[in-house]
Amino acid sequence: MNKHSVAGISYKDGKFFIGKRIDKGQMANRWEFPGGKGEDGEDDETSLAREFEEEFGIPISDIKVGKQIAYATFKHEEEERELFAYEISFVKPADGYKLTEHTDTNWATFEEIEKLDFVDSDKLLFPQLKKYFGI
Repeated sequence: MNKHSVAGISYKDGKFFIGKRIDKGQMANRWEFPGGKGEDGEDDETSLAREFEEEFGIPISDIKVGKQIAYATFKHEEEERELFAYEISFVKPADGYKLTEHTDTNWATFEEIEKLDFVDSDKLLFPQLKKYFGI
């Protein structure tokens, strides 16, 4: 089993693109930086593009993956996992796409994000993101 996850961090005009998970599973109704588990043999760029296509219906060609900007390790179901966060940008506006794994999306400031019920693994990225974006 691949123990490698990726998160896409889109930051524009002082706000981050975030999604609220659907009402099922361990992360039900919690906010996150979109992404997911990498599949065996996939590089991170391919994983992120695939996840955005699966979760939002955003065509792979509409996601531009930049450099890695944060990293964390966390436990999921008692197994150690790695989380790699990459800066991403949307070729077209990231609004109006179909939601399959989320009930809502939003552009939020870091101050707003800190008040939301965010998934634990993504919270581990907060200090690095604050430093990277100068918040």
